[in-house]
Amino acid sequence: MADTSKFLDAARRVIRIEANALTLLADGIGDPFGDAVQMILDAPGRIIVCGMGKSGHVARKIAATFASTGTPAHFVHPAEASHGDLGMMAKGDVALVLSNSGETPELADVIAHTRRFGIPMIGVASNATSTLLTQSDVAIVLPLAKEACGTGVVPTTSTTMTLALGDALAVALMEYRDFTPANFRDFHPGGKLGARLSKVRDLMHKGDALPLVHPTTHMGDVLLEISRKGFGVVGVVDPDTKLQGIITDGDLRRHMDGLLDLDADAVQTVGPTTILADALAEEALGIMNARKITCLFVTDANGRVEGFLHIHDCLRAGLG
Repeated sequence: MADTSKFLDAARRVIRIEANALTLLADGIGDPFGDAVQMILDAPGRIIVCGMGKSGHVARKIAATFASTGTPAHFVHPAEASHGDLGMMAKGDVALVLSNSGETPELADVIAHTRRFGIPMIGVASNATSTLLTQSDVAIVLPLAKEACGTGVVPTTSTTMTLALGDALAVALMEYRDFTPANFRDFHPGGKLGARLSKVRDLMHKGDALPLVHPTTHMGDVLLEISRKGFGVVGVVDPDTKLQGIITDGDLRRHMDGLLDLDADAVQTVGPTTILADALAEEALGIMNARKITCLFVTDANGRVEGFLHIHDCLRAGLG
């Protein structure tokens, strides 16, 4: 059996080498980074991210991060660019081109295309005198740091630095644009993350599904409404649909004696907890858990009922 301690030593060595390189990158960030952010902000088009080999894999991830955080972007493969995909790059776009050496042959046509058609180019490489960086409008030089592999030739540290730089660009753009979790959800409607960022309006019942009665509704009819809508509660609203109160199972038990001789106004609990439609469903679930209730009426700023949210709606969406 192999000596696993050697594997652990290798893992720690690689991570420390890359962590030290990231520290060098952070300490060396300067004006070109700010110029790159400004260039992207000024561009009316998209960010076209290019890279070959391992840099290409990193470029795909960076483009995806940009696109999901409010900065339209897509990846163009340099080899495919030479066979027609250069048409994906147009005036108004900004090219972000990645290459550790700055001399990757497959990038030649991409570089030439940006120069010919006046497309601003941000170059990222470790060699300040490379073709890529000398031709770039903004040149970001990666610090000289050894690769984490023993041979020094496998892209490891260099790709980690490039990936971190891409994240830094995306976050800087997010913060400038005040990109919010709600904005993020617009690009991530599926999965657990999408569920956590769902708004109340995405999950609430509305229209004819709402369990509503008026203060003067006889309790016999109230019971029928509770049964028809199937939520175990009704809201009591005035003629303008402003929520006055709620009738729950607990209210029914407290007024059991002579219940059918009463109107909704006499049985309701006044001033129930409500929530706005634009609130996150996660917040609604938190309120229900904290107050040990199973539902919330959704109202507008004036107290008019817009919807109804049950805890089961949240659970079905993947919350909880």
